[in-house]
Amino acid sequence: MNLQDSVIAVGMSGGVDSSTAAALLVREGRRVIGMTMRFHHNDGDDGDDGGDGHCAPAVRDARTVAERLGIPHHVIDLADRFERDVVSVFTGEYAAGRTPNPCVHCNRQLKFGGLLDHARALGAHALATGHYARIGRRDGRPMLRRAVDPIKDQSYFLSGLSREQLAQVQFPLGEYRKEDTRRLAREIGLPVADKSESMEICFVPNNDYRTFLDERIGPPRPGPIITSDGRVLGEHNGLRYYTIGQRKGLGIAAERPLYVIRIDAERNALVAGFEDETYSSELSADQANWYIDPPAAPFECQVKIRYNQRPVPCRVIPDAHGLAFHVRFPDRIRAIAPGQSAVLYDDEYVIGSGIIASAVPAH
Repeated sequence: MNLQDSVIAVGMSGGVDSSTAAALLVREGRRVIGMTMRFHHNDGDDGDDGGDGHCAPAVRDARTVAERLGIPHHVIDLADRFERDVVSVFTGEYAAGRTPNPCVHCNRQLKFGGLLDHARALGAHALATGHYARIGRRDGRPMLRRAVDPIKDQSYFLSGLSREQLAQVQFPLGEYRKEDTRRLAREIGLPVADKSESMEICFVPNNDYRTFLDERIGPPRPGPIITSDGRVLGEHNGLRYYTIGQRKGLGIAAERPLYVIRIDAERNALVAGFEDETYSSELSADQANWYIDPPAAPFECQVKIRYNQRPVPCRVIPDAHGLAFHVRFPDRIRAIAPGQSAVLYDDEYVIGSGIIASAVPAH
């Protein structure tokens, strides 16, 4: 296929990254179409300027950039799928006492699921986004690779993509650093070149988790704060308000600072202890997603248990079916939170990932 003749869709959020990704492809002479997802039904009938919901500003900015680049722009309504596959999963995980990462689910189910389906229906052979990551190849197959910019690298959030999805996506910004992206956007004359970034979850208004979860799953249930051996220390305000490793907000006077070390949803109990009790030596992960052939034997690699952590050495013991794996650390790791992703790296390449199910306290 001649790439100059093929159509590539770009997921445009209205921000500087996705806008610059589209501009780079246009500059290469590619046939580009812009696509913006609408996640909410209250954004007007067609996502136009009359909408007053969450997505309307993003749609307006993306449409303005598309007009500036001279490319067609489509608004794709994925509100029902977003509610089912992202928001409901998010609230359900919190109700179960876990700390979810909605961006991982959204990337797999929506951005590279529903949006990719619509891109193909519009005649595109691939979908590009403004993510900071790269696609490499090993043994003839596409592999997810970390971005050149270590600070902006988003391979962690993309680690849930399937092999099939990975074969149909492109990341034009993978070789760029953020400051280079903004410089390019200014040179090209994009109206969003200096637009600020949002670090909040897009569907939680004002980053107010408490109000959002209270409205979705009802008022919280107070319960006991206990030690690991069952001694009652006080009362919590609702498990959803706490995270593993949290120190502030427990409201308990103690000889040393207390931290959240475990969330026991079955007993509606918050388990607290001293800082050394927040460390773990092992974790178990399920919902495994492999970019290599599912391994049959233990192996050494690196792992990230949260986005803003550097990969650390580990030993991985896969299960017999390739559906889960166990991770052992040579050095103990602090505040491992069930519900987050454990992403496995071989140097710059992501080789697999899973959702953390449990952690084993270090002794």
